[in-house]
Amino acid sequence: MARTDLIADSAIEVIAREGMRGLTHRAVDREAGLAPGSTSYYARTRLALLELAVTRMADLDEAAAPPRDARPLPDVLAGFLHTMLTEAPARTRARFEFALEASRRPELRAVYDRVGRRFRDACTALLADAGSPAPGRHARMLITWCDGVLFDSLAGTGAASPPDRAELTAGAADLLAAILPR
Repeated sequence: MARTDLIADSAIEVIAREGMRGLTHRAVDREAGLAPGSTSYYARTRLALLELAVTRMADLDEAAAPPRDARPLPDVLAGFLHTMLTEAPARTRARFEFALEASRRPELRAVYDRVGRRFRDACTALLADAGSPAPGRHARMLITWCDGVLFDSLAGTGAASPPDRAELTAGAADLLAAILPR
């Protein structure tokens, strides 16, 4: 694993566990098991460290996204959500922390939006391929639903009993049936 990936992964873990206030170069050094000062060598500023982490999160999320294959679209979406809930909950929590921090810091907002456009564009293309008459608007709806499910399941009142894969599939099917032509 590249040193920058280790640092970014460690930053994500610190953010997920301690929130943005807990993110320091020293905390990342400790989490990564690196000598003091190692993180600041690769990411001199807090913004550089945040950019490294948010870019890494996006790369990992893209790698976790199942390919669009012969499976029905609701199954593909449910599989991705289930992965984010069961295999990558820390990364998902960190993403919500980033979203909130970006709402307060314009310099982080630019990074967060640039990285996030990758997913919005991919979702728009996916829905266009599925026959959506308004893929941009429908992508916003689908992303909002996905984010809501993830937030409720990890941090909201639904955390006590998050949806299983079957419930995620049914929810995705319901939403897609409402927005895609029959």
